Amino acid sequence: MVMMNHPLFSITLPLLPLLLFSHPIISLAQSPAAAPTAPAKATTAITPAPVPSSPPTDIIRILKKAGGFTTLIRLLQATQVSNQINSQLLTTNGGLTLFAPNDNAFSSLKPGFLNSLNDQQKNELIQFHLLPTFVSVSNFDTLSNPVRTQAGENPDRLALNITSSGGNQVNMTTGIVNVTLGGTVYTDHQLAVYQVDKVLLPRDFFVAKPPAPAPAPEKPKGSKKKSADSTGTPADDAESAAISVKQQHAIWVAVAAFSVAAVLW
Repeated sequence: MVMMNHPLFSITLPLLPLLLFSHPIISLAQSPAAAPTAPAKATTAITPAPVPSSPPTDIIRILKKAGGFTTLIRLLQATQVSNQINSQLLTTNGGLTLFAPNDNAFSSLKPGFLNSLNDQQKNELIQFHLLPTFVSVSNFDTLSNPVRTQAGENPDRLALNITSSGGNQVNMTTGIVNVTLGGTVYTDHQLAVYQVDKVLLPRDFFVAKPPAPAPAPEKPKGSKKKSADSTGTPADDAESAAISVKQQHAIWVAVAAFSVAAVLW
């Protein structure tokens, strides 16, 4: 009972419920619950888009883009040489070189010249502007004359001679026309296209071709048969002579036998 009247106890007793209830509140305030961990996002590898391959070389598209080659384009398509060029670029490694006359070069030809050519001659004309290898401007001086074109190798009728002074100027002659190489229209280290100011005309179009040999005359059928009938071999003659001797011998035997029979009779 003495403890009840102690001053400190009398002060602490009313505050005891407050202390009891405030302790867990303070503990809760000091120790908050940990926030839930967000799930890791799945990562997807990004594949780079494929690089589009370059389209195959198309000689018609190249000339159309350059402009000024309408007549050449028409001839390339009419002769199917454009398809041949595109196919060769895909299947061979040597490349090609095209000398491309512009429209002014074709307009300087004699009127009606192109229309006077047949299909084979038109094809030969375009092939005469093609070299079967890639030749850069700096390498024309390495070629041996006459230079072979895709028209053929006849040195008299399809000769193309090229001279170059270190690539500064390239001159060509066919025996009919003299041509100076112009600017580069296109090059990709597989196909080279050079502009020329004149159409390369081969001598084959202007040199008279030798006449075809005349056919041998036919022999008359009757004389041939007669000759065959009248022709005999020595063996045939000997056999005929032997037959004649036998016939004569048989006749003499018969005559002798008849004479003996007549005497006996």
